[in-house]
Amino acid sequence: MENKNQQRPFLASLWMIGALISISGMAVAGRELSSELNAFQISFTRSFLCFVSLLLLLIFIGFKHIKTNKIKLHVFRNIIHFGGQTGWLYGVALLPLAEVFAIEFTAPIWTAILAIIILKERLTSGRSISIILGFIGVLIILRPGLQIIQPAALVVLFATFCFASTYVFTRYMSSTETPLTIIFYMNLIQLPIGLMASIPNWHIPSIELWPWALLLGLTGLASHFCFAHAFKHADAAVVSPLDFMRLPLIAFIGFVLYDEGWDFMILFGGTIIFVGNLLNIYSEQRSVRKQSVN
Repeated sequence: MENKNQQRPFLASLWMIGALISISGMAVAGRELSSELNAFQISFTRSFLCFVSLLLLLIFIGFKHIKTNKIKLHVFRNIIHFGGQTGWLYGVALLPLAEVFAIEFTAPIWTAILAIIILKERLTSGRSISIILGFIGVLIILRPGLQIIQPAALVVLFATFCFASTYVFTRYMSSTETPLTIIFYMNLIQLPIGLMASIPNWHIPSIELWPWALLLGLTGLASHFCFAHAFKHADAAVVSPLDFMRLPLIAFIGFVLYDEGWDFMILFGGTIIFVGNLLNIYSEQRSVRKQSVN
């Protein structure tokens, strides 16, 4: 049996590189598809391609791997997740990619707040500092009073809150639900939701966009797969700092592909938010070590 305490930082780093590439690829694919499709249609395309891929996998390995007795929780979780996914794709189409990713860094902060409210977890000093730094970082990125706040930025902030809500559900369900089960029902449930939302403005993308649609589906699955394996091989304190690299990476991609300028305030605000996340992680790990010693 594999020792859960065994750290493999190099292997975890490789998986994180795969995750960062996957998320960046998903953002670029979403931006390209937005030239002809709205956010609902892009979300439906992603769910359809992911669901077909998972269906083929389950035919091979067996459907016993996705048995669940928490279907109601899966439905509720994925209604919320659909709102987050659609809002994220809406932001990707309209905002600089670096701004979308910087705002997305607030997800762990929202998760901490919701865990305190819903799961009755303690408000520790580490979490308090993380929440404060997250709030400061968002103010730096959005700059209320100094510039007009774009509605799309608020949509992304709402999407991040939705993602954080689903993380709390995932934490609650993780004792009985495998990552494969969660991902399968995510796509199964969001597929009809995306279809119904897409029908009023139904449009089949031109043949030139089909490779981008395929990339969207593949990177959507790959990001979940890579993140799960990264955290399997190393603790969050080892893996999470690498996640920050997605911000300069997507800023570089936005500059090269879409001529998006480097906004120092977005990078600075994202850095502050991420520092808050790291402080919370190290605080939580120190608390766990103290409890294990006692």
